[in-house]
Amino acid sequence: MLAPPVQTFTAPDGARLAYRVVGSPADRPLVLFHGYVSTGPTNWIRYGHAELLASRGFQVVMPDLRGHGDSARPHDASAYPPDVLTSDGLALVEHLGLTDYDLGGYSLGGRTVIRMMVRGAAPARAVVAGVGLDDVVAAAERTDYYRNVLTHLGTFERGSGEWYVEAFLRTVSGDPEALLLLLDSWVDTPLSDVRAVDVPTAVVVGAEDDRGARELADALPHSTYTEIPGTHMSAVTRPELGQAIADALR
Repeated sequence: MLAPPVQTFTAPDGARLAYRVVGSPADRPLVLFHGYVSTGPTNWIRYGHAELLASRGFQVVMPDLRGHGDSARPHDASAYPPDVLTSDGLALVEHLGLTDYDLGGYSLGGRTVIRMMVRGAAPARAVVAGVGLDDVVAAAERTDYYRNVLTHLGTFERGSGEWYVEAFLRTVSGDPEALLLLLDSWVDTPLSDVRAVDVPTAVVVGAEDDRGARELADALPHSTYTEIPGTHMSAVTRPELGQAIADALR
């Protein structure tokens, strides 16, 4: 499936942010957020998830997060204040005029969905995939791995986890400087806030992705838990991910 045309909107701070839409305007809106270093088309179109969800009656909206893809990639630290991705997500929902909609995300995108609900977003249903409890409650402490990769590009042993992240960065034409600055915007979510989320939320994780996703599902008061094949990096490529999202939102 070819990527649909890029559409843009202006965030409250003036940044131009990109998104794409697959599906009919008459169908149910579903906003899907991609993972760190990735893009909307890479996460959701390349592996067929958007096409599947559109066939199930969803209009799938796929933003490129700030610092990624076709969205603004400023090299100014002031463009990445605390929790900026959540602010951008809330601004997109407002821009689209959504009142009855669903939210979903993978990895960083899943954490963004939780942050949006903590800050007042009211989707009817949500899916958070590839996210564990520590990713949410201790997000600011979990940036060291990516800082190491982004500041030591070209030094990693072929086949190592860091080497694969760097290779992926190249395939999506990622911007290391913007991505480094974005890490400073990650904020922790108190466990009490997670437990107060009042939205039915499906937690989906790769069976080989040991991220504490079950603990996240236990903390969310209205949750389901589903495992699909794969690791953190490979689960997003599996057709079972799109199917799990469709089943959770059915």
